[in-house]
Amino acid sequence: MGVYFFKPVVFDVIKDLKPSWRGELEITDTIQLMIDRGYKVGYAFVEGWWLDTGKKDDVLYANALILDEKVRRDIRGEIVDSKVEGRVTVGEGSRIVRSVIRGPAIIGKNCLIEESFIGPYTSIDDNSKIVNSNIEYCVILKGTSIKDIDRLEESLIGKNAKIFRSRGNRRALKLHVGDYSEVII
Repeated sequence: MGVYFFKPVVFDVIKDLKPSWRGELEITDTIQLMIDRGYKVGYAFVEGWWLDTGKKDDVLYANALILDEKVRRDIRGEIVDSKVEGRVTVGEGSRIVRSVIRGPAIIGKNCLIEESFIGPYTSIDDNSKIVNSNIEYCVILKGTSIKDIDRLEESLIGKNAKIFRSRGNRRALKLHVGDYSEVII
C-alpha cells in the first residue's frame, strides 16, 4: 500500500498503456513502462502517520488527527454572545452568534453559526451556515446549510448540501442520497 507521486511525463506513458485483463490501466504497468523508457523511479518511506481515507470513518479519523495536531486558538471572526472553548479556529468574516464552539474545531471563512453547538472534532468549510443545530465529530464541506437539526454526529456532508427539518407535522423523511452513501436514521 502506498502513495504515488509522478511528474507530468506519466501522462505520456499512460497514453501507451493497454487495459489489463480487468479492463483497467494498471499502476504497475505504468511504472514498468517508465523504467523501460529510462525514467528514474524511486521510493521513500513516510515518517509519521498515513491513512487511506477511502471510507467515511477513515476521513473522520484523519480529521480528528489533524485537528489534534494542527489546530490552535485563532479567532478572526466575530463572536457574539457565544462561548468558544479550547483550540478553535474561526475564519475571517465568520460570525458565531449565541452558540457554543468546543474544540478542537475549525470554522472556515464567511460562515454563520447561530443558536448552535459545534462539538469537538468538527471541521466546517467556508461559506457554510449552521442554525439551531448540534453538530459533533463531523466534516462539513463548503457552502453547506444546516438548520434545526437536533443532533448530527460522525457525518460527512458534501459541498452545498442543505440539511433541515421540515416544519410540518409529518414524521416522514425526504432524502436525496448520492452513490455509495449510507443513511442511518
